[in-house]
Amino acid sequence: MPNLGSLLPFLVLIGAFYFILIRPQRNRQKEMKTLMAALEPGQQVMTTAGLFASVVSVDGDHVMLEIAPGVQVKYMAAAVAKVIDQPTVTDIAPLDGSHDDLTDGQ
Repeated sequence: MPNLGSLLPFLVLIGAFYFILIRPQRNRQKEMKTLMAALEPGQQVMTTAGLFASVVSVDGDHVMLEIAPGVQVKYMAAAVAKVIDQPTVTDIAPLDGSHDDLTDGQ
Protein backbone atom coordinates (compact mmCIF):
# COMPACT_ATOMS: atom_id res chain seq x y z
CA MET A 1 0.00 0.00 0.00
CA PRO A 2 1.50 3.33 -1.03
CA ASN A 3 2.32 5.85 1.60
CA LEU A 4 -0.58 8.29 2.10
CA GLY A 5 1.90 11.16 2.48
CA SER A 6 3.18 10.72 -1.08
CA LEU A 7 -0.37 10.58 -2.46
CA LEU A 8 -1.53 13.75 -0.68
CA PRO A 9 0.16 16.30 -3.02
CA PHE A 10 -1.40 14.57 -6.01
CA LEU A 11 -4.88 14.77 -4.45
CA VAL A 12 -4.37 18.45 -3.56
CA LEU A 13 -3.34 19.14 -7.16
CA ILE A 14 -6.48 17.45 -8.51
CA GLY A 15 -8.66 19.41 -6.06
CA ALA A 16 -7.03 22.72 -7.02
CA PHE A 17 -7.42 21.89 -10.72
CA TYR A 18 -11.15 21.29 -10.16
CA PHE A 19 -11.76 24.55 -8.27
CA ILE A 20 -9.63 26.71 -10.58
CA LEU A 21 -10.63 25.37 -14.01
CA ILE A 22 -13.55 22.97 -14.11
CA ARG A 23 -16.01 24.54 -11.64
CA PRO A 24 -15.87 28.10 -13.07
CA GLN A 25 -16.36 26.75 -16.60
CA ARG A 26 -19.48 24.86 -15.51
CA ASN A 27 -20.83 28.03 -13.90
CA ARG A 28 -20.23 30.00 -17.12
CA GLN A 29 -22.03 27.31 -19.15
CA LYS A 30 -25.00 27.41 -16.76
CA GLU A 31 -25.18 31.23 -16.99
CA MET A 32 -25.04 31.06 -20.79
CA LYS A 33 -27.91 28.56 -20.91
CA THR A 34 -30.09 30.76 -18.71
CA LEU A 35 -29.22 33.82 -20.83
CA MET A 36 -30.16 32.01 -24.06
CA ALA A 37 -33.42 30.76 -22.52
CA ALA A 38 -34.36 34.28 -21.39
CA LEU A 39 -33.90 35.94 -24.81
CA GLU A 40 -37.08 37.56 -26.09
CA PRO A 41 -37.98 40.06 -28.81
CA GLY A 42 -37.40 43.71 -27.97
CA GLN A 43 -34.35 43.20 -25.77
CA GLN A 44 -31.13 45.09 -26.46
CA VAL A 45 -28.17 42.70 -26.59
CA MET A 46 -24.44 42.68 -27.23
CA THR A 47 -22.86 39.81 -29.16
CA THR A 48 -19.52 38.22 -28.39
CA ALA A 49 -18.06 40.29 -31.25
CA GLY A 50 -19.24 43.53 -29.62
CA LEU A 51 -22.19 44.18 -31.94
CA PHE A 52 -25.12 45.96 -30.28
CA ALA A 53 -28.55 44.99 -31.61
CA SER A 54 -32.23 44.46 -30.80
CA VAL A 55 -33.71 40.98 -30.69
CA VAL A 56 -36.40 40.59 -33.36
CA SER A 57 -37.18 36.89 -32.93
CA VAL A 58 -35.83 33.75 -31.29
CA ASP A 59 -36.06 30.39 -33.06
CA GLY A 60 -34.44 27.57 -31.10
CA ASP A 61 -30.71 28.13 -31.15
CA HIS A 62 -30.94 30.98 -33.69
CA VAL A 63 -31.80 34.60 -33.01
CA MET A 64 -32.72 37.33 -35.48
CA LEU A 65 -31.10 40.65 -34.57
CA GLU A 66 -31.82 44.12 -35.92
CA ILE A 67 -28.54 46.06 -36.13
CA ALA A 68 -30.00 49.14 -37.86
CA PRO A 69 -33.53 50.14 -38.83
CA GLY A 70 -34.62 47.58 -41.43
CA VAL A 71 -31.34 45.61 -41.29
CA GLN A 72 -31.70 42.16 -39.73
CA VAL A 73 -29.07 39.45 -39.32
CA LYS A 74 -29.34 35.87 -38.13
CA TYR A 75 -26.99 34.79 -35.31
CA MET A 76 -26.53 31.71 -33.19
CA ALA A 77 -28.08 32.38 -29.79
CA ALA A 78 -24.76 31.38 -28.20
CA ALA A 79 -23.18 34.46 -29.82
CA VAL A 80 -25.20 36.75 -27.54
CA ALA A 81 -22.81 37.76 -24.76
CA LYS A 82 -25.17 39.80 -22.60
CA VAL A 83 -28.48 41.59 -22.42
CA ILE A 84 -28.14 45.36 -22.13
CA ASP A 85 -30.33 46.96 -19.47
CA GLN A 86 -32.58 49.70 -20.76
CA PRO A 87 -32.00 53.07 -19.07
CA THR A 88 -34.86 54.24 -16.91
CA VAL A 89 -36.20 57.78 -16.76
CA THR A 90 -34.24 58.47 -13.56
CA ASP A 91 -30.97 57.41 -15.25
CA ILE A 92 -31.28 60.14 -17.89
CA ALA A 93 -30.11 63.63 -16.88
CA PRO A 94 -32.27 66.56 -17.99
CA LEU A 95 -30.93 68.69 -20.81
CA ASP A 96 -32.05 72.01 -19.28
CA GLY A 97 -28.96 72.22 -17.03
CA SER A 98 -30.91 71.85 -13.78
CA HIS A 99 -28.45 69.16 -12.63
CA ASP A 100 -25.03 70.72 -12.71
CA ASP A 101 -23.33 67.99 -10.70
CA LEU A 102 -20.09 68.33 -12.64
CA THR A 103 -19.58 72.01 -11.91
CA ASP A 104 -18.36 73.43 -8.62
CA GLY A 105 -20.70 76.43 -8.59
CA GLN A 106 -18.46 78.85 -10.50
